Amino acid sequence: MQVLKGQQRHEIRIILNGRPATGYAEPRMLLSDFLRQELGATGTHVGCEHGVCGACTVRIEGKAVRSCLTLAVQADGRRVDTVEGLADERGTLSVLQAAFRRHHALQCGYCTAGILMSLTHYLEINPQADREQLREVIGGHLCRCTGYTPILDAAVDAAEQLRQKI
Repeated sequence: MQVLKGQQRHEIRIILNGRPATGYAEPRMLLSDFLRQELGATGTHVGCEHGVCGACTVRIEGKAVRSCLTLAVQADGRRVDTVEGLADERGTLSVLQAAFRRHHALQCGYCTAGILMSLTHYLEINPQADREQLREVIGGHLCRCTGYTPILDAAVDAAEQLRQKI
């Protein structure tokens, strides 16, 4: 434990995108803030801070969660994956990221990281996902730029590609 300006800060150790990472957090620090401020994982965006917009979505132990509703101390000792970890170590985009690129499924990009994390999780547990199921997944995210059509097209394209690999 570290004391800084009268605040208790606890050491938080996680596996971030497959690599050990350590930082300090006050007991009430949000995981989104911990990732961005302590660990420099700025691909995780903070939008509404109420769990509504989905921009802050990350995966903890493989499950998509809103990092603005999760305390950093809850992630201690666990694996956390962010959008920075979707491409492989050589920088090759994931199937889903490549589909987003092909379909021009982003404009400002603010919501994209969270959408990619939710869709990655969903396609892993349901590789047979159809258009309506994928529409439901992205329905939990707010995008003010694209109208969702290219995002949905990219998700369907990625699902089809992933099915071919099975």
